[in-house]
Amino acid sequence: MDFFEVISENFMVDGGKPVYHLERVLEHYPVIQHGVSLGIGGPEALDRAYLQRLKALVRKVQPAWVSDHFCWCGAGGAHLHDLLPLPYTWEVVQLVAERARQVQDFLEVPFALENTSSYMAYTASQMSEWQFISEVAERADIGLMFDVNNVYVSAYNHGFDPHAFIAAVPHERIVQIHVAGHTNLGKVIIDTHRGHVIDGVWDLYRETVARTGPVSTLIEWDDEIPEWPVLAAEAEKARAMRDEALGAAAPAARVVPAPSMGSAAGRSASHGGPRELAAREESALGEAVAE
Repeated sequence: MDFFEVISENFMVDGGKPVYHLERVLEHYPVIQHGVSLGIGGPEALDRAYLQRLKALVRKVQPAWVSDHFCWCGAGGAHLHDLLPLPYTWEVVQLVAERARQVQDFLEVPFALENTSSYMAYTASQMSEWQFISEVAERADIGLMFDVNNVYVSAYNHGFDPHAFIAAVPHERIVQIHVAGHTNLGKVIIDTHRGHVIDGVWDLYRETVARTGPVSTLIEWDDEIPEWPVLAAEAEKARAMRDEALGAAAPAARVVPAPSMGSAAGRSASHGGPRELAAREESALGEAVAE
């Protein structure tokens, strides 16, 4: 693997086994932090104590970026431990954008928000999900953690066109891509991160990469986790799909050092793992010899 992603909240502790194992991984691999508890669109103000603990972890991990979700997580002091959908209104655009700017400024590291899977919608919404996340990203000047599986799931559940979603978002703001498996129950798809990525999601992934250029990709597999070779093979499949999409979209892009692939546990050309970095050095040497 070239990098790993950790759920920030699992490591926002003073010590013990979580920190021990995190430190061992950090000795060998870049790590990206991905949060699930910020609740940036909730009715209550951002939790200052939470952000302080998150920043302490950022100083330890030194990730290329930190991400969370377009969602709310609770109200009235109760945390519901779920990524609940937001109403897509101009008022919420303004709220989330302002808070995203505050989070990025406080953490002193690039910040990104992820589009979530959803199973309900609001009659109060004034725009599409893709317009909403685009407006927030542009106003807050943040990145997008773009989950193509979530696009597929929500498109199925709500009956919109996933290709319109992919075409409309600001592709230059996508810092990382998530792909995952899910559970299709017939009338609804649940984002379980279980099983292999299906062909329909891979198709959306290739379409996304053709628009973004080389972007680091993570395989999410959180339930019924298989043996390591199965996870590694899924990451290699993503790598092959990305290279295929880049080759078809713009052959010249293949001379750009490819960002990394991660599994189970980022985007910038300088944030790969050991294998990626070695490949870049070899490529650079080859170019120097050719000159």
